Amino acid sequence: MKRRSFLTSVASAAGVCCLSNPILGDDRLWQGWRGPNRDGMLTGAVWPDTLDEKTLRQVWSKNFGDSYSGPVFSKDSIFTTETKSGKERVYCVSRADGSTKWSYDWDGSMTVPFFAARNGSWIRSTPATDGKTLFVGGIRDVLVALDCEKGTELWRVDFGKLAGKVPDFGMACSPLIDGEYIYIQAGKGVHKLKASDGSIVWNALGDNGDMMTSGAFSSPVIQTLNGKRQLIVQTRTKLAGLDLETGKVDWSYEVAAFRGMNILTPTLWDNAIFTSSYGGRSQLLDVPNNESVKVRWDNKIEGYMSSPIVIDHYVYMHLKSNRFACLDLQTGQDLWTTKKVGEYWSMVSNGNRILALGHDGQLRLIAHNPKEFELISERKVTAEESWAHLAVSGNQIAVRSLNNLMLFDWGV
Repeated sequence: MKRRSFLTSVASAAGVCCLSNPILGDDRLWQGWRGPNRDGMLTGAVWPDTLDEKTLRQVWSKNFGDSYSGPVFSKDSIFTTETKSGKERVYCVSRADGSTKWSYDWDGSMTVPFFAARNGSWIRSTPATDGKTLFVGGIRDVLVALDCEKGTELWRVDFGKLAGKVPDFGMACSPLIDGEYIYIQAGKGVHKLKASDGSIVWNALGDNGDMMTSGAFSSPVIQTLNGKRQLIVQTRTKLAGLDLETGKVDWSYEVAAFRGMNILTPTLWDNAIFTSSYGGRSQLLDVPNNESVKVRWDNKIEGYMSSPIVIDHYVYMHLKSNRFACLDLQTGQDLWTTKKVGEYWSMVSNGNRILALGHDGQLRLIAHNPKEFELISERKVTAEESWAHLAVSGNQIAVRSLNNLMLFDWGV
């Protein structure tokens, strides 16, 4: 169930601070799911040692309708979404003061199965932008392309109609931009489209499964394995590598999970793929050329929704058990596990620290330390639940709670 916000009064009490230089340290824009390289990494960014209100200052807070979509940045704007009164809506707001530059909506509402009702029946896919066009995945399996400056619709593809049915849990996958093309898991399959007009180049991994196996929860990545650049996708039942030109499945591996909860973004390390599932195990998988996928190691630890952070040869991950853990990728050994820390974290790293936003609105700054869990600083930044992914651009941090978008300025 939703927890309505009293953040408005908190924000009013805190006031609105002045905006400092918006680009400091690492100035790459956060333009899609998990940042510039889709791995939550901002290597080279300089972060202070504290999250206190003098150092991490709130710039503004604005109220919106329900959303699990992560915010994304352009140079001068932030894009966010909402579901309200049977409509899905995209907003382009000013980084300077949060004022709305434009908004655009379409019909987009559905009811997820009763046992998932707590997770909400609103938009959840994180948009992607190349600075000119914004690509937004709606819960009813539509992909909409909008002009970033004007907010006008350029094209739309309704995968629900193409597949003959909208998956029971709706679209969760976040679109991936690669040059002139878009990749998306929708409509019971994987698709490559031209970014210019939405025309479909190929379809792959067609899915005729039932409620428990159809529709993707994960989002794809493009990585190089064995010298070949390829699309790596995680469906509800398997991991697979697809040829970028043809969509041909080069390799696949069945991943065990409860109710098909393969949710993590596939993670590349040492020419191998790491994944972990709810009701399954954590595994590092080797993908030899022309051979079957081999398990380098596995561990009984189960992931859930939070995609992990990899620093050196260590993976930091939030678990099904609501704990946080560190594993050695070389051996598969779990090095430490915390007490319970909440149901979900979204995480960003600068290579030596991790910034983690919990679903409970708690923001934590954590040291890269494989010997023990080392909390550097923490702060409650919202009283609402926050299931949207944290976004960081330069020294600015965007936090999207269920009904609010907040921008913080972390001067260095």
